[in-house]
Amino acid sequence: ALVPFVIAALFAYLFNPLVQKLEARGVGRSWGVSLVFLILTLVVVTVVLVLIPFMERQVTRFIEQLPRWTAWARDVAAPWIETRFGLSLDTFDSDGVVSMLQGHWKEAGGFATSVLTKVSKSGFAIVAWLLNLVIVPVAAFYLLRDWNIVVERIHALIPRTIEPVATRLLHESDVTLGGFLRGQLSVMIILGTLYGVGLWAVGISVGPLIGMVAGLISFVPYLGAIVGVGMGVIAALVQYQDSFHVILVLVVFGVGQLLEGYVLVPKLVGDKIGLHPVAVMFAILAGGELFGFVGVLLALPLAAVVMVLLRYAYERYTQSEMYQDAGTLAPIVVAQTGAPNTRADAGGQVV
Repeated sequence: ALVPFVIAALFAYLFNPLVQKLEARGVGRSWGVSLVFLILTLVVVTVVLVLIPFMERQVTRFIEQLPRWTAWARDVAAPWIETRFGLSLDTFDSDGVVSMLQGHWKEAGGFATSVLTKVSKSGFAIVAWLLNLVIVPVAAFYLLRDWNIVVERIHALIPRTIEPVATRLLHESDVTLGGFLRGQLSVMIILGTLYGVGLWAVGISVGPLIGMVAGLISFVPYLGAIVGVGMGVIAALVQYQDSFHVILVLVVFGVGQLLEGYVLVPKLVGDKIGLHPVAVMFAILAGGELFGFVGVLLALPLAAVVMVLLRYAYERYTQSEMYQDAGTLAPIVVAQTGAPNTRADAGGQVV
């Protein structure tokens, strides 16, 4: 019951700044929300009709090419590693892994077919699925339309004695979480599109799939590029068996890294996030382990709040008497000669 409402709240939170910009241009709140929802509907329809079938074909092609990848790894890469570093990779059953992946993929019959099959087995499942499909956009619409009212009423409930501190912490949490979600999602989509189109342009048959994977995991610095370069180089070697296409793959990811480091991250994310990549990964994994899919959805908001509270606690600690009071010891004074561990006595002489 919580999942559709949590998704709706995240949608409302993400797109509230866009509605506010439309309001600043003189567009009414309801009309602005309707315009945003119209654009989102077009995007979702495009993804469902175009992107999902295309990515399913890409995954199918990747599964079909896996035997060639493993053959290259067994016949070319493994002997080179064994000769160069003295490491043996004979214990890895690559053929078994390929057979397992191909069997599961053929058994599933594709993502869309599998979902439709599971849903169609139960009339209650169909009703629940349709209900969630309706609840998410309806709840998101009303939450987005009344977002300012909800925020004002929550603000009115805060005790006046802690209102300044609470307002400051909530604002910092909003800046941290909003900056990360909106900025990093934009960076991930742009990088995934850039990598996918670039690899497809240089002739990598599964380039769009590799680019999408590299873009989706690019919230961890360099991880997307490392995984993408590894998969892209293997795909180029297996498909063309030359160094020219390997160089083209490296150029694609090099351009993407330059664009990410000097344009996308400074412009879209900035330096005010405060969420370390390790904290992001831990929050998502811990949230999923403790509370399932709802925990995954709420992991980043809670992590942002926790980071803001920790920074506030650190600030209060460094300003407290416990941190600043040196006790009964006299202050440390360094002599002009630079000798360490000197101390001034009561007469001011260095001892």
